[in-house]
Amino acid sequence: MSRSLAVLYGGACYTAFLATFLYAIAFVAGVGVPKHIDNGPSAPLMTALSINIALLALFAVQHSGMARPAFKQWWTRFVPQPIERSTFVLVSSLVLLLMFWQWRPLPQLVWHVENGLAGGFLWAISLLGWLLVLTSSFTIDHFELFGLRQVWLHARRRSAKDEPFVLRAMYRIVRHPLMLGFLIAFWVTPAMSLGHLLFAVVVTGYIVVAVKFLEERDLVAVHGDAYRDYQRRVPMLLPWRKRP
Repeated sequence: MSRSLAVLYGGACYTAFLATFLYAIAFVAGVGVPKHIDNGPSAPLMTALSINIALLALFAVQHSGMARPAFKQWWTRFVPQPIERSTFVLVSSLVLLLMFWQWRPLPQLVWHVENGLAGGFLWAISLLGWLLVLTSSFTIDHFELFGLRQVWLHARRRSAKDEPFVLRAMYRIVRHPLMLGFLIAFWVTPAMSLGHLLFAVVVTGYIVVAVKFLEERDLVAVHGDAYRDYQRRVPMLLPWRKRP
């Protein structure tokens, strides 16, 4: 792939991610978009549960599977290395958009905060969760995480250098603040429907399993004892459960 085409492709994939990320905020909040977590074509309870769980499972398998080093090693036999991350970002975005499109609402309320001030406070906390996601991505290199740095280095005929293991900002408090931000955004809401609760429960389970048994294993393989020491000193997701 030519260098200019790689940059254009990487930019297009990043644009798709950005649009998907913004739509995800509105989808979970249930405002501002034509199709969100609590509206759309209705279905019987068991049908809706089956479809929604299948959509979440599809994302989990795709996202975790394509992120594994073994898959990347095989995948880059067909996809050029500089656009591997951009392709991962694009496929993840498309799977999320499929989920948004095909999600079946379960609008029965689990809880609803009537007080306007309290409800506004919960909305603010939820938005802070999304902000934590965004700021955490910049702390660890937002542009590498979403494939732009790789195509830019390729265009400049430069190779990526291995970065030292350094702790910054919220990463001194929890090991995965980006994932903590997602959990806050998904759980803190003034109106929790059955469908929203299903989404939050399944995604929480996926985050815990994927982080603990997949991502952290890969990080130990890369950083060795430095990361093992980090695991001993800093909690994974909940800052008030810090290990001794």
